[in-house]
Amino acid sequence: MSVDRANCGRAPHTLNLESKSSKAVLLSVPGIKCAACIGKIEGGLSRIVGVKDPRVNLTLKRVSATSSLPVKHLIEALHGLGYEAYPFDFKDLKANDDRISKNLILRLGVAGFAMMNVMLLSVAIWSGASDSTRDMFHLVSAFIALPATIFSAQPFFRRAWENMCKGRLDMDVPISLAIILASGLSFFESLNHGMHAYFDAGLALTFFLLIGRVLEHQTRSVARSAAADLAALEVQTARRQSGTDFCDVKASALRVGDIVQVPNGMRVPVDGKILDVAALTDRSFLTGESDPVISQPSDIICAGEINLGAPFLVKTTAVGEGTNLRQIAALVETAEHTRNRYTSIADKAAKLYAPMVHLLALFTFLGWFSATGDLRYSINIAVAVLIITCPCALGLAVPAVATAAISRLFSKGFIIKSGTALERLAQVDTVVFDKTGTLTLPVQNFDLSALSDNEIQIIKALTHVSYHPVSRALATQLKNVVSAPVSNIVETSGKGLTGFWQGHKVALGRGQWLGAPRNELTFKISDTCKPIKSQEKLRDGVRDAIEFLSGSGFDIEILSGDTEEKTEVFSNALEISNFHAEALPVRKQQIIKDYQRKHRKVAMLGDGINDTAALTVADVSIAPGTALDAARNAADVVLLQHGFDELPLLFRVAKSTVKLSKQNFAIASFYNALAIPLAVTGFATPLLAAVAMSASSITVLLNALRVNSVR
Repeated sequence: MSVDRANCGRAPHTLNLESKSSKAVLLSVPGIKCAACIGKIEGGLSRIVGVKDPRVNLTLKRVSATSSLPVKHLIEALHGLGYEAYPFDFKDLKANDDRISKNLILRLGVAGFAMMNVMLLSVAIWSGASDSTRDMFHLVSAFIALPATIFSAQPFFRRAWENMCKGRLDMDVPISLAIILASGLSFFESLNHGMHAYFDAGLALTFFLLIGRVLEHQTRSVARSAAADLAALEVQTARRQSGTDFCDVKASALRVGDIVQVPNGMRVPVDGKILDVAALTDRSFLTGESDPVISQPSDIICAGEINLGAPFLVKTTAVGEGTNLRQIAALVETAEHTRNRYTSIADKAAKLYAPMVHLLALFTFLGWFSATGDLRYSINIAVAVLIITCPCALGLAVPAVATAAISRLFSKGFIIKSGTALERLAQVDTVVFDKTGTLTLPVQNFDLSALSDNEIQIIKALTHVSYHPVSRALATQLKNVVSAPVSNIVETSGKGLTGFWQGHKVALGRGQWLGAPRNELTFKISDTCKPIKSQEKLRDGVRDAIEFLSGSGFDIEILSGDTEEKTEVFSNALEISNFHAEALPVRKQQIIKDYQRKHRKVAMLGDGINDTAALTVADVSIAPGTALDAARNAADVVLLQHGFDELPLLFRVAKSTVKLSKQNFAIASFYNALAIPLAVTGFATPLLAAVAMSASSITVLLNALRVNSVR
């Protein structure tokens, strides 16, 4: 248990290290494809004088850095590394994502249509067609297959060429070699009256792997930067004092020392000290708590807070990059880059698989050429090795399971936004919950049982004229109650409401203001005070979810911006012994980093802007559907249902996803163990290669569907 009472206006020491002449640069780099791109880009930019802290966001295909150089110099540097780059524009990137998705689906359709037609022609050949009949079927197959293959396999060809130019081998290199050699050699054999052609095998390889590529792209394109949502909270204009008057200026024109007026209902544009009167503000973006905060003159107030009371003056202490809001956005952006370095099971397998396939095909060619001296025959066998050991099943191993799992979870109210989220969730040993809005519902429940019907009707009349969050919650609870005839209603900012009913003075507000012994919500009529207790309502299924996680061996903690007293009572009620209270965003993120330094894998569940930094740094993050945009976009998983009834299923499916993915790799490996000897010894006919490759792919897909049986 710990309490964090850090000042909301204090910025982290590790930010703002760049010189005054440096500025943040954000570039869109569509060519970023894999973890290897991260090291190449960051290493290359780090060697340029004037460029600091280059970071690659793999999911969003962005590069950020602090640079004193013109943007065009960074674009040229990236071009020299082999990557096209553009100044970041979210709309353009979104449009580009849509174009890529449509392009991949079109290529998939062409490959599937051509594959089916070529396989129909192959049936005649496999049935015994010979001589001119066989040659005719081969040439017709070539007429269908070659254009379709050249068009559909472009994504693999491009990435293979880019990687070879950079001296790297990945899964696309053996894929491209298998497709090119299968199609090219098949065409050569067709022209020279050969018995064997691999057109159907090359198309099947292209078709099945495009399925995996489409699925991968769709999961990545769902992600969106949470830092952009935080930036949306920034105020674009402000009322700056000029002599005895105020004038509207751009927020970017404000400087430290300026005096700014914050009207009712507006967000605070800067960090600063309150000058004139006490301020009542909504600080939920920082604390996650819906209760308004009263700040006295000389107290620090932060950019992004909403004025719920009378206008007040602020003397600016931080603007632009120096504000607490901008610091949180920077923390979020940094955390997104860090989490995207996670290497998936498929990436690890591809790193080992690609060189093994090439070496095997090479040694097979050299062995047969040395033994027979027949170049054409040796190439035929080497191509058969490449095709029969093609990474089709391997390439589908993870996407097939992930897609089945994502579909299963979607039917239960979960949106999985990251392609590696379930893999990461399966490794988690610690689950951290935000309290307000996550474990509890946003609306409070008020106990009005001690009040008479007349008193309840009076409260309805008082709350009807107020926009205070507590008044709104009460009004919602009393929506079916008829208001009493209360007159002369006056709202005192930060304290409460007063009025007159049948000659009696009535009031609703803070206990201390009304003379009550405890400072809690109180109703007063004449000289009689009646406290109104409120309690947060648990989401449905919270207790069962906590019980499941505890019984499964997870460490559970609560990380809340609420007071120590409220958090302790709440934690005890759920039998959770570890909690952190009054934790601001930077502190929440730091706590999770501390856990990770102790080699703990952390899942974070949160709903507010104050949780965004913690969500992005956690190993995997989950947000309820009622969460704010920034939290939902920072999360790997969004829970659409209001309750946590299905939360245990999410963890069980994650475990099953990793288990089935490993089983699929075992299936692919077993298939290769049987097929490779046949290919190397020259017994792999085109029919055997096509059947074996399709059988392995179908087996992998059927095994992936077993995730639907998880309960």
